[in-house]
Amino acid sequence: MKISTLGRHFREGGKNVIRNGWMSFASISSIAISLFILGVFLILALNVNYLAQQIEKQVEIRVFLDVNTPEETVAEINSSIGAMPEVSKVTFVSKAEGLVLMRERMGETGKAYLEGLDGDNNPLNDSFTIEVAEPRTVAQVAANISELNDGKSVKPIVKVSYGQGTVETMFKITSAIRNVGLVLVGCLALTAMFLISNTIKLTIMARNREIRIMKLVGATNSFIRWPFFIEGVLLGLIGSVIPAGIMTYGYWELLNNGKFEMSSFMMQLKPFEEISYPIAGLLIGIGIVIGVWGSTISVRKYLKV
Repeated sequence: MKISTLGRHFREGGKNVIRNGWMSFASISSIAISLFILGVFLILALNVNYLAQQIEKQVEIRVFLDVNTPEETVAEINSSIGAMPEVSKVTFVSKAEGLVLMRERMGETGKAYLEGLDGDNNPLNDSFTIEVAEPRTVAQVAANISELNDGKSVKPIVKVSYGQGTVETMFKITSAIRNVGLVLVGCLALTAMFLISNTIKLTIMARNREIRIMKLVGATNSFIRWPFFIEGVLLGLIGSVIPAGIMTYGYWELLNNGKFEMSSFMMQLKPFEEISYPIAGLLIGIGIVIGVWGSTISVRKYLKV
């Protein structure tokens, strides 16, 4: 195809968008509204998944040792736990450090209850705090740690705690939330594609007489199709850039001025660059693809004269 011919197709495609004002406006509005709703649901779904990951990462195992456990045994347990492939971090917490942490958590209210418990009067146990690389392996890791008592006449580990029961319920809830979000986004994406493509089809079908006349006077299929192809691209691009821009700016404002960081729960929304740019690119891509698809399918119908 010659450069001049291609330039003519681009000019005609652009003119068609302007010439068919109300139909173009309807197509662009349909694309913008549909993709905006889809984008909002995508942002919600991604942030719900991100928050679920943060909740899961807070799951940890506490291992409490017998008060008479020798230092060499403590070191041996520390080494054994650290060697487990599922474990990402092991932190030893002495009973003195445990008392300090307890005082910090209880604050002024519990200060009186902890008076005189320093030194030899400290009733707490030395312990380990274990973080796992994959939160869903926490039950298996806890079981493996408990097995370190096997074969020992004096059991150095008196308790392994990870919130059994509560943790499993939490995992079920987060999985359900992820699955529901995925289904909703998928259904909404299909609905948006259907609505947008049909609106663009109506835009092209309204000019079926023009297409038939061009066909009857001898214009080739590609000569007729290219301006409509360009028009579909422009409609999809314009209609998708609008919601992409709104959501990118809106999410930036939300993160910077909305103060949505839930510091009391040590959770926050997904970072701007990890969500806004990918979603903006996805929406623009969807808009262009659906615009091209809708116009191509519609024109093909009227090329058969």
